Amino acid sequence: MSAQQGGYAQPHSYSAPVNPEWPPPPSYDPPTATDALPAPEPRRKRNRGPVALLAAVAIVAAAVGGGTAYAFQELTGKDTAATAGTSTHVVPTGKKGDVAAIAAAVSPSVVEIQATLSNGSSTGSGVIISSGGEIVTNNHVISGAQSIKARTSDGKSYTAEVVGTDSSKDLALIKLQGASGLRPASLGNSSNVQVGDTVVAIGSPEGLTGTVTSGIVSALNRDVTVSTDESQGQGQGQGQGGGQWPFEFGGRHFNGDTGSSTTTYKAIQTDASLNPGNSGGALIDASGNVIGINSAMYSSSEQSSQSSDAGSIGLGFAIPVDTVKSDLAKLRAGNKS
Repeated sequence: MSAQQGGYAQPHSYSAPVNPEWPPPPSYDPPTATDALPAPEPRRKRNRGPVALLAAVAIVAAAVGGGTAYAFQELTGKDTAATAGTSTHVVPTGKKGDVAAIAAAVSPSVVEIQATLSNGSSTGSGVIISSGGEIVTNNHVISGAQSIKARTSDGKSYTAEVVGTDSSKDLALIKLQGASGLRPASLGNSSNVQVGDTVVAIGSPEGLTGTVTSGIVSALNRDVTVSTDESQGQGQGQGQGGGQWPFEFGGRHFNGDTGSSTTTYKAIQTDASLNPGNSGGALIDASGNVIGINSAMYSSSEQSSQSSDAGSIGLGFAIPVDTVKSDLAKLRAGNKS
């Protein structure tokens, strides 16, 4: 059957004409491994060190919004109380101003102090500022003490040593021996305090550990003058459960003569009930932050003649916590003045 007859046409080959003057085509070489695309750069290892941890902690704190300064302190491993300018919410936001919630949160951070003197004993209070047992109190509570004992809210008793004192501010720092895992108070910001703010006082009046009272801020920047003479503190009925620390206000002497050696500081005035033994304890705001260290109370001249009859009439004074924070470095350095 010819090609013109039925069926498929037969294939035929085709060759391009060859011109002897044309150059030969380039040879084909398959790509090798070295000609492959460059390998991608290795991924950088993410930093999982302390900086990343702190950033994560900050994010968590911002999300929660109610974390305490104590919790952040424990996460970072630092043995100091938070002293940031902004206050935290130690109690839940919904419990702000609730005296029971404030008492439950802050009472573990307040201790009773017993100082043995050459002529008796002195009872006062103190505020825990580090988990290792640093306690802020009034200088007049431990002034002239031969030995110091402190009892925490859970009933444990510790021997304490004086770290530093500042009689010009009526402040002292003591350290509990062998203490660990204590709950530091959150130190607030007294510059934000306003007249009429709700406050809670916690201390050990007449040796009654963990006594809680409440009231308001009655006034700010009161000039209170106290004695810096050790004999004054010891001679004002400090035996039998704590005595009346002499102070001066408005040109008048209260609870005894302050003597010739005195110092004056600006105080927060409160009507929260303060009694002998409250000295060195905490004055706390509605969010559970310490805004002052209770330091002086007024009793009528008839009451102050006998400490057992003394009682609060709603005129109490506290050293602002901003003063305490500014003095901490000096106290921790062991200054004793």
